[in-house]
Amino acid sequence: MKFEELDLVDPILKAIENKGYKEPTPIQKSAIPVVLNRDDILGIAQTGTGKTAAFAIPIIQLIYRIDSKPTNRPKLRALILTPTRELAIQIEDNIRDYNQYTRIKHTVIFGGVKQGKQVDTLKRGVQILVATPGRLLDLIGQGHITLDDLKIFVLDEADRMLDMGFIHDIRKLIKILPKKRQTLFFSATMPENILQLSKTILHNPVRVEVATRSTPTENVDQKLYYTDKATKLDLLIHILDDVRGQVLVFSRTKYGADKLVRKLNKAGFSSVAIHGNKSQNQRQSALKSFKNGSKMIMVATDIAARGIDIKNLALVINYNVPNVAETYVHRIGRSGRAGEKGAAITIVEGEERKLVKPIERLMKKSVTVVEDHPYPASRYQPEPAKKSPPRRNKRRYRGR
Repeated sequence: MKFEELDLVDPILKAIENKGYKEPTPIQKSAIPVVLNRDDILGIAQTGTGKTAAFAIPIIQLIYRIDSKPTNRPKLRALILTPTRELAIQIEDNIRDYNQYTRIKHTVIFGGVKQGKQVDTLKRGVQILVATPGRLLDLIGQGHITLDDLKIFVLDEADRMLDMGFIHDIRKLIKILPKKRQTLFFSATMPENILQLSKTILHNPVRVEVATRSTPTENVDQKLYYTDKATKLDLLIHILDDVRGQVLVFSRTKYGADKLVRKLNKAGFSSVAIHGNKSQNQRQSALKSFKNGSKMIMVATDIAARGIDIKNLALVINYNVPNVAETYVHRIGRSGRAGEKGAAITIVEGEERKLVKPIERLMKKSVTVVEDHPYPASRYQPEPAKKSPPRRNKRRYRGR
């Protein structure tokens, strides 16, 4: 199928051609006609599947038709809610690309920076607004944003929204959204709490599913390296010595990310950290340096990594094995995006061995173990099963 077969207008087709897109991805092929038909969507799609274009392209077309005659102050027609600043900026960047041959106004708002410039843009009027929950509700409360003319609401990365504690903000927002609207709901996973949330905001949705929670990115070559805690950094440096290209390294904690960057820089690698304790300017500077190639290694926490979209990312390394199996799938999905081949390495030390089996059960496949390396684990064997303590018979004495 070609994009021309999706009934898209010429300005959008020209923008898509400029982006170098040849054919729609499965999520785009399924979702774009549904959105153009004005139906609600319950979408299940992992990162790297082309999800942003799947909702952004038809939204631009719908607004292009609704507001065919430009006015002095455009009305807000579409609201896209997403959990992190990085992801919000990335979505707005994509909208700018798809929208380059139309007159539709758009902007992005997020916390962590002064609101002045964002408010000034909103006063001039926008038709598409990308926002994070906190800043959105804050500016609504101040009267800078009204939703009376809203036609389309997108809730993106719903599972991460709940992970980050945004459920109360989402419920507040739902109460003030227009009852008559089109809602597009996207989540990489669909546990029961996400499903229940979707039922409160969707009306007869069309289910669009291209990647379920148990389906990992198939085009990512995955490897496991077992080592000891004392030699973990040495093994990481050994692996990085052989890599040609940019590497995204995952750390479990913010402190651990900063510590690892200091050690990598000391070892001669050009690296930078990104996590929630960094200011917005620091995070944007780190992301920019990684995207333009001045920094070859980025060490990130899971939440901060949402929104990192690097073309042809050579390798993802799990320096710490994630506690949640689904998180592993999200991490390796940063490589091998949009049909390209990717690679992921997980470094496992003693205490983390128990976390590997849940990941393999989720993916329904084993990950290849690399045994030929200079820093093998000193005790590479399964942990013994814990025995229950013997039951003790206690004498009971009755009072006389």
